[in-house]
Amino acid sequence: MKTNPLDSYIKITEFLGYVLGPDYEIVLQDGRSESPRILAIVNNHVSGRTVGSPVSDLSLEMIKNKVYLHSDYQVNYNGLSKDNKIMRSSTFFIKEKDELLGMLCINFDSSRYLHISKEILRLCHPDKIVEENYNFDPTNNLLDISENFTGSVSELTDAVLESSFLGAELGTSNLSKEDKIHVVDVLNKKGVFLIKGAVSQVAAKLNCSEASIYRYLNKINK
Repeated sequence: MKTNPLDSYIKITEFLGYVLGPDYEIVLQDGRSESPRILAIVNNHVSGRTVGSPVSDLSLEMIKNKVYLHSDYQVNYNGLSKDNKIMRSSTFFIKEKDELLGMLCINFDSSRYLHISKEILRLCHPDKIVEENYNFDPTNNLLDISENFTGSVSELTDAVLESSFLGAELGTSNLSKEDKIHVVDVLNKKGVFLIKGAVSQVAAKLNCSEASIYRYLNKINK
């Protein structure tokens, strides 16, 4: 019987989760399927995702752009959970020659430590000074948020649209055809259409038909 080359990494995922503790989410992602999804996850309270959830927007982008061909890993970039928790994330590419098999990801939630540090600062500073100078806001443009963690295709699409267009209202009648093509182009570059069901979700979001999305993709790819 042919074994799954990622089977051994499931145990490694569990091991790292138990050793590093509850603030570290360890995720094994299958990069071989037509619709990349989470194969195993430990400490999933960090992002709220489960086995079977789609991979993050950054993971899709790395798969689409084949980043793994010239890099073995990506480390220490910022991720944002759906409840606006900032995480420090790293990804290790599991490869066989030039083929991507999967990705082992570690997401560190530092919120407990930020809370403790602010409480310590309050011992020597007024609360107002601490809040004004030591408050990390995920909407702050100074923070480089590279990745969004979501639990479904719909949430993933919304997160990409939100981060790419700064919360602009989409799916309204004032969007021109060119605007919609631009949105589809950005989503395509990020690899969103690697996920099954993404076309219908984006079509609903942009208030157009699935056939229109396919026409836009055809035009972009040409």
